Amino acid sequence: MSSLVQSPTLEILAREPEVFSIWKGPPFNNGQPLVKLEKVPCTAARFSENGSRLMVTKSNTVISVQDCCSSTEIRSFDIPSLLAATLSPFGTYLQTFQKSTTPQDKNVVLWEVQTGAAVYRHFQKNMSKTTWPSIVFTSDESVACRMATNEIQFFDSKDFSKGIIHRLRLPGIAAIELSKAPGPYIAAFVPESKGIPASVQIFSCNKDAQTQPIARRSFFRCSTVVLHWNKISSGVLVVAQSDVDKSNQSYYGESKLNYLTTDGSHEGLVPLRKEGPVHDVQWSYSGLEFAVVYGFMPARATIFDRKCNPLLELGQGSYNTIRFNPKGRLICLAGFGNLPGDMAFWDYTEKKLLGTTKAEWSVTSEWSPDGRYFMTATTAPRLQIDNGIKIFRYDGSLYFKKMFNKLYQADWKPEAPEQFDDINELLKSVETLKIDNNEKKVQVPKSSPETRSNVQASSVQKPAAYRPPHAKNAASVKAELFGGMAPSEEISKNALRNKKRREKQKEKKAAEASAAASSS
Repeated sequence: MSSLVQSPTLEILAREPEVFSIWKGPPFNNGQPLVKLEKVPCTAARFSENGSRLMVTKSNTVISVQDCCSSTEIRSFDIPSLLAATLSPFGTYLQTFQKSTTPQDKNVVLWEVQTGAAVYRHFQKNMSKTTWPSIVFTSDESVACRMATNEIQFFDSKDFSKGIIHRLRLPGIAAIELSKAPGPYIAAFVPESKGIPASVQIFSCNKDAQTQPIARRSFFRCSTVVLHWNKISSGVLVVAQSDVDKSNQSYYGESKLNYLTTDGSHEGLVPLRKEGPVHDVQWSYSGLEFAVVYGFMPARATIFDRKCNPLLELGQGSYNTIRFNPKGRLICLAGFGNLPGDMAFWDYTEKKLLGTTKAEWSVTSEWSPDGRYFMTATTAPRLQIDNGIKIFRYDGSLYFKKMFNKLYQADWKPEAPEQFDDINELLKSVETLKIDNNEKKVQVPKSSPETRSNVQASSVQKPAAYRPPHAKNAASVKAELFGGMAPSEEISKNALRNKKRREKQKEKKAAEASAAASSS
């Protein structure tokens, strides 16, 4: 019980037009969230990667950085002609991009949040997904670097006044991705040029170890890549995308999934068993497995280990999204966007389907940091109607739903999953609850003696379910799972109602039959 008290409270940020709110929970009391901050004016809001700080854009020029624990402002920045802003993973630095007219205007500025000082400036002509943020950090902020023309520039992340401390020369470089902590490594993409194939290379971030790439993979018919590092910095998945599909099977080009490891044990294609695009790829939180949704519809979903051996086939369907539970063991397979919104929740350790449901028109989706809930959101500007938030339990049952006239954003506040209890304990408790509820449903029908004897025999053959120690507090778990209602009582009422309805129908049919017999 002490570990439950020490676990942080889940929080949700919901942003509507010109305001945002922060809710506490789930679980919710009386089915409604407790509002921590209500309708705070803003044009944008975003948590830092570790959830310690919140960046709030109040207008086209003013940015406020707030402490998430105390909900107090740490510092406010007045940035003229602001176009974009972002926090470093720990919220130590704020990076801003301003409109610029000449190269003399150093329009990208890195600010130290605590002091408000500008620690580094440089010029950047434009902004895209591959060039923003301009300066990128590892998740522990131990390494900072920037992609420039034909090179990667490295900085001292604790002292930017030193400027560029070393450079990695890579002609034609178009995209980079730093590994997570520990590491650190950097993956770099160089597109095709003059008959030379495109390539992805992995380098160490240590200057003395950068003379040769640790791993390299080359491929033709590749215009862009998406790079996915695992949590333990041992491998990177590369979705190589081409604008043109030479087989003429897709208007959207073609994609291939490649895999490179930092120990050189694997450099090649992931063996997918169906032709077609790669819809989604995600690593498990442990970094030991990854899941892929791929192929022409109905798409296929497979979980692989880090040696590219298939562990589990999740079947085929209208799917394009996969999400690993941060506590491991569970996975959500879904079809969002222009697909119907089907969702399937799996326990991939037990290779068991827990439940299925639907969340139509979902734009964003993610597990809660404690692994117990899954939130989907329908947001503008992607969809202008039916905006709202749905929260599901880990087995797919709906826990909470709220609609908005206009919703732009719905995010969980990031927390380290290690701070929460193991979800395996909850799963065991739920299995016990299901067994208990099934036992309560067993009733002896008022029928022949033979039927009664069969029921009695079956009840004797099934011994009472073993109740482990962690299931002794099943009442609190039951309240969390079923929203405070007693499911066994509700089910028994329904069963009784259905039984009475069936008896009335039998009486009606018997009366009709006797009336017909007497008339004849």
